[in-house]
Amino acid sequence: MTEVHDFGIAPVTCHTFDKNRTGLALSHNDSNVKIYKKSANKWQETDTLSEHGQRVTSIDWAPNSNRIVTCSADRNAFVWMLEDGKWKQVLVIPRINRAATFVRWSPKENKFAVASGSRLIAICYYDVENNWWLSHHIKKPIRSTVTCLDWHPNNVLIAAGSTDFKCRIFSAYRKEVDEKPGPSSWGSKMMFGALMAEFANGGGGWVHSVSFSASGNKVAWVGHDSSVSVVDSTKGNELLVIKDSFLPFMGITWITENSLVAAGYDCNPMLFSHTGGKLTLVGQLDQSQEKESGQISAMNRFKNLDKKATASETSTDLKTQHQNTITQVSVYSGTKADAGKIATSGVDGNLIIWDLKSLEKSIQGLKIS
Repeated sequence: MTEVHDFGIAPVTCHTFDKNRTGLALSHNDSNVKIYKKSANKWQETDTLSEHGQRVTSIDWAPNSNRIVTCSADRNAFVWMLEDGKWKQVLVIPRINRAATFVRWSPKENKFAVASGSRLIAICYYDVENNWWLSHHIKKPIRSTVTCLDWHPNNVLIAAGSTDFKCRIFSAYRKEVDEKPGPSSWGSKMMFGALMAEFANGGGGWVHSVSFSASGNKVAWVGHDSSVSVVDSTKGNELLVIKDSFLPFMGITWITENSLVAAGYDCNPMLFSHTGGKLTLVGQLDQSQEKESGQISAMNRFKNLDKKATASETSTDLKTQHQNTITQVSVYSGTKADAGKIATSGVDGNLIIWDLKSLEKSIQGLKIS
């Protein structure tokens, strides 16, 4: 049902896979990006991307062009291309004066977006003449740090969450690389930088993660006020919000057109359903039982001292497979329309792959649709 991969005691703050899921790039809350190759269900380190001067904040691996884009608190972004077995960087000019916080390739991979503390989104596209990536900025009406992004399937619209507690949808149409877009359920006038929609759920939490559904007609986001919010553009931008006894979520993704998975400080991915004009919590994906206490080996004592500053196993272990905050959730197999597996990474240094179809069979009452 799950595959647990241990990457040491350092937090895994962000991760991304290649198209075939045999390559993995992740960062341990420092300035390096580690590249791994899968071999017999184990991840073997093959390379380190070490050009950033400060903490890497986000990574994205383009499935078709096989390019990696990274961004960092050093205000830079780099595009990495594999040439003769070595990763070589291409210069990006994001023109920001604060930390870059998040980066994502567009669906057609002809541009990418960089979020930043400069209260703007840099839309970057390739300039063949100079062999670098140029940027144009989306600024208004953003008045605070942009923390997360997600592209609409049409390659033009982009959703952005920020620390002013709002989720916004902008047009990122660039005539240099895009065909003229047709109308969408979010609107028809899509000049670059146009604000298509803006939402606030009435709470007071920074937006940590945002996700478009497979059709692009729905957008969901999670905030630090322990809220999950969904807007359906086909129903007059109907906004639904759920708050419960769960702790705040750090990541969210659609796994079908009507189902979402969110994960964060509870260390347990949770399934939500958006159907019939209702947003409901379906259940928790992790049904692990409390680990048995017994003899603890000398090696485990040292491991616990290193990881948890205690030699005890029973007093600090959680009932969940993740032993600390989940930092990111992503689709591992399938698409947002019908995901077969998802991946989560956490502050505990683990990356876990969850088989949704097996979980649906094994957990009573859990239904993914």
